[in-house]
Amino acid sequence: MESPPILSLLTDDLLLQVLSHLPDDSDRKSLRSACRAFLRLDSLHRTQLRILRPEFLPGLLRKYPKLETLDLSVCPRVDDATMTALLSRGRRGEWMRGIKRLVLSRAAGLRSGGLEVLVRACPGLEAVDVSYCCGFGDREAAALSGAVGLRDVRMDKCLDLSDVGLAKVAVGCGRLERLSLKWCLEISDLGVGLLCKKCPHLKHLDISFLKVTSDSIQAIGTLQKLEVLAMAGCGLVDDNGLRFLEHGCPSLQVLDVSRCDKVSSFGLVSVIRGHIGLRQLDAGYCFLELSTTLLHQLKELKNLNRIRIDGARVSDSTFQIIGTNCKFLVEIGLSKCKGVTDKGLVELVSACPNMKILNLTCCDSITDAAVSAIAEYCRSLLSLKVESCNLLTERSLHLLGSSSLLLKDLDLTDCSGVNDAGLEYLSKCSELLCLKLGLCTNISAKGLSHIASNCSKIRELDLYRCTGIGDDGLAALSSGCKKLKHLNLSYCNEVTDRGLQYLSQVEELSDLELRGLVNIADKGLTALAAGCKRLSALDLKHCENINDSGFWSLAYYSRSLLQINLSHCGISDVGLCMLVGNLSQLQDAKLVNLTNVSVQGFELALRACCVRLKKVKLLASLGFLLSPEILNTLRARGCRIRNKLGETSFFSCLSGSAI
Repeated sequence: MESPPILSLLTDDLLLQVLSHLPDDSDRKSLRSACRAFLRLDSLHRTQLRILRPEFLPGLLRKYPKLETLDLSVCPRVDDATMTALLSRGRRGEWMRGIKRLVLSRAAGLRSGGLEVLVRACPGLEAVDVSYCCGFGDREAAALSGAVGLRDVRMDKCLDLSDVGLAKVAVGCGRLERLSLKWCLEISDLGVGLLCKKCPHLKHLDISFLKVTSDSIQAIGTLQKLEVLAMAGCGLVDDNGLRFLEHGCPSLQVLDVSRCDKVSSFGLVSVIRGHIGLRQLDAGYCFLELSTTLLHQLKELKNLNRIRIDGARVSDSTFQIIGTNCKFLVEIGLSKCKGVTDKGLVELVSACPNMKILNLTCCDSITDAAVSAIAEYCRSLLSLKVESCNLLTERSLHLLGSSSLLLKDLDLTDCSGVNDAGLEYLSKCSELLCLKLGLCTNISAKGLSHIASNCSKIRELDLYRCTGIGDDGLAALSSGCKKLKHLNLSYCNEVTDRGLQYLSQVEELSDLELRGLVNIADKGLTALAAGCKRLSALDLKHCENINDSGFWSLAYYSRSLLQINLSHCGISDVGLCMLVGNLSQLQDAKLVNLTNVSVQGFELALRACCVRLKKVKLLASLGFLLSPEILNTLRARGCRIRNKLGETSFFSCLSGSAI
């Protein structure tokens, strides 16, 4: 008698535990595809969903009854009419009642009417993300304010939002605990002041890059529950503003004043004096030098675990003070700091054995001795950035490979001492997820094969201008790094069509940069498109030997593409129209200096994809030749049109009707 399948012997609880222990969504997707039991359980217990086409929304809502998070950020055709049609038919609106979090980032077509429908359909709504919605203004904010239970709102770079819209949200959503207003340039002290009066429960507030003054900081100081305050790039806030925080915000634990030009060490001293329980401090690019007074005050921050002082001048005594007093430090940012030496770093890391994240970008005086100390003392190291540290040699990679076995993120960009032998040592760091080797010209396929053989978990690999990397290196990657999602091969001129054929075997690849690869053509691009069907971002700038045949393959196979850069390519009118017309998810296109495309070709191509485009980059002079109708249509749908001035006169690029 045939024995039953083993999965039939497991309870639903055990099967759910199996699913929950799969860290990668592609693995879970494979299980759902191969096993009906897992598919059934996933349908019953899935809480998050990201959709690409709005017409599927009703069916998916029925299929997943326990959904709490709905992501429409990559849904190009979501607009007011669509939302009204989908959620107003019979009982369809009831399917949204369990939704607690909506992600609408970059949903440029959604206006106040659509938001009102969504808010009514989701009475339990607690979190909304409308970041980078270029059409989001005061009317949309008023519609959003109908969700009285909102606790978390992100409105980053909503450029049409003013104090009026913020007031609507503040008055209507008095339970707000988290609010991000980064780059909302129309928000002033008036709006921030009203917000602080109406939303006393705020715990997390981001006002980075707003044109607010110290008056806003005075209002923020009244928030008794505020734990996180981000005010990066607030160039009008000075030390007097920070003094309002000394006796305000008693719960403050995280402060970001990076790039605040008028803030000095003395302003930070006043904040620290009133908040000795501060856990995270970001003061990157604030001042040129850490004052003695500030260093003395740092001694009080016994619980500090993260500090960033990028761009400041430091000394060995700086690290001695920090290391002696901040025993719980797990992250320090020293990017572009002057005065970082081996001795100082040894002082620091020997006193902070729990260090997990070190940013030493452009600290060009450090040598292998510093890395030796890091490897010896920081056994829990997860991230190390040593870009442009040219005194490091293969010995540093030997030390990391021997001791830093938990390392997940390593940036070696522009480190001339990196070579194949060093990569062989480094390959022992089998937990690596992100490795950046850009401008490392002394590595070849031999070194890359060591990484590919032992670091199978890598998700992101940067080989920008690694001129020694060619087809053999990609052959090694394709066999060993099956989880690779982000790959930069720009200006690796040894790569040919054969290399792209190898790369086509990496099926999970989603973000690929091939800029300046003059030796690839249609055959390679066709193989890549057919094999890597999850591509969502592709950069082909200056790939001049690809013609329409390759782009037709891309149009047929790569239906998931969201972003594409075709600048300086040899595509024609027909190829461009077919490509952008077939890429049904395309949202961002760079179309500069396409000399084989006529004005009429651009016009037809933009008409074919204007419904879904959110961003397009064109030669500036093309704006005078395209019809006002298509330009107005794009802008009306929320598409951001970026212009690039040509290196020569636009009209000198004309050949007949081509540009």
